[in-house]
Amino acid sequence: MSSVSASLWHIVPENSSTTAIAAFRRVPCCVDGRKLASRNARRRALRLRADEKPWGNVKAVTSPDCDGPMTATGRSNVPILSGSEVVERLKAFHENRTGEQNYSAMYSSIFGGITTDSAAMVIPMDDHMVHRGHGVFDTAAIMDGHLYELDQHLDRFLTSASMAKIQLPFDRSTIRSILIQTVSASKCMQGSLRYWLSPGPGDFLLSPSGCPNPALYAIVIEGSSLPVCSGVKVITSSIPMKSQQFAVMKNVNYLPNALSKMEAEENGAFAAIWLDDEGFVAEGPNMNVAFVTADKELLMPYFSKVLSGCTAKRVLSLAEELVADGRLSGIKLRNITVQEGKTAEEMMLIGSGIVVKPVLQWDDHVIGAGEEGPVAQSLFELILDDMKHGPPSVRTSVPY
Repeated sequence: MSSVSASLWHIVPENSSTTAIAAFRRVPCCVDGRKLASRNARRRALRLRADEKPWGNVKAVTSPDCDGPMTATGRSNVPILSGSEVVERLKAFHENRTGEQNYSAMYSSIFGGITTDSAAMVIPMDDHMVHRGHGVFDTAAIMDGHLYELDQHLDRFLTSASMAKIQLPFDRSTIRSILIQTVSASKCMQGSLRYWLSPGPGDFLLSPSGCPNPALYAIVIEGSSLPVCSGVKVITSSIPMKSQQFAVMKNVNYLPNALSKMEAEENGAFAAIWLDDEGFVAEGPNMNVAFVTADKELLMPYFSKVLSGCTAKRVLSLAEELVADGRLSGIKLRNITVQEGKTAEEMMLIGSGIVVKPVLQWDDHVIGAGEEGPVAQSLFELILDDMKHGPPSVRTSVPY
């Protein structure tokens, strides 16, 4: 491998501002065995590479903390900050951030407590969850001061940790108590709780054998509005689905999921639907899929190749009420072909963040009458009522 220059040149799309960093490539000092003695030569080499690969236009990007571009020596005036200066800048960053989500509390086993200061909600870079993707996570909705299906999500969380060979820093009851206390400290009455387990910090090697203390993190995300039962469009994803071993485990490697979601957005859709290795309907990027046939049967794919959705399982349970009153003829888990899905009377996405969301169009096919179906709307109302008034088995009171 050739040596690498000290200069960093960023590859920025044409429609990006010069302060936005999309990605970067390091320019080698040698190309095909020829030493590039000058910085201009390296620039020319980069232009040649840009011609060879679809990287986009090349622009030099200057950080707001740097005094101008790179100097002739390849160095720039990047400030060296003290710990207190870093804290000040983190606070300023969070005060000026424009994101829609607010984080009201975080627990970290690294500092052994809960903080409500968003600037302190950080994790170590050498945590293997960060640089190796070795971690698992789960979530639970907060509704009217109660955690919805906390125990069901926690069971899946611990199963995922076992599959990922991550040791627990505490026993189940302690983890459960920490999660409830974190929500209590947040004062959040409506939103969501998200939590992670990792081998913890230790080094930047591949194996986690150098990580002596597994880590638990949790964060509370405030939510100001309830989900709505509005119809959406979906497409078939071209992004390869995770293999079965990783699809059934809620791990932090969500790059395929993120790319699938981005693909949908680029095509004016809400989500992209994955097909499994046999061509059957699988799932969305972070939600399960269900259908209602012309015979009023509720269908959902087997959970053997997709994530076992806690909300989806609760929907299957509550849907028995629709069977009892005749709105459904039955409920079945089975393989579902794309043709069956696209010709169904109703299609819906199911997940803890969206609850139940009707699908009105899949690719170029209109689903049913092209409007929100009665079964999807009924299931949405049943889940929402369950979140607000369900039994103690699905609602955990938070002591604020």
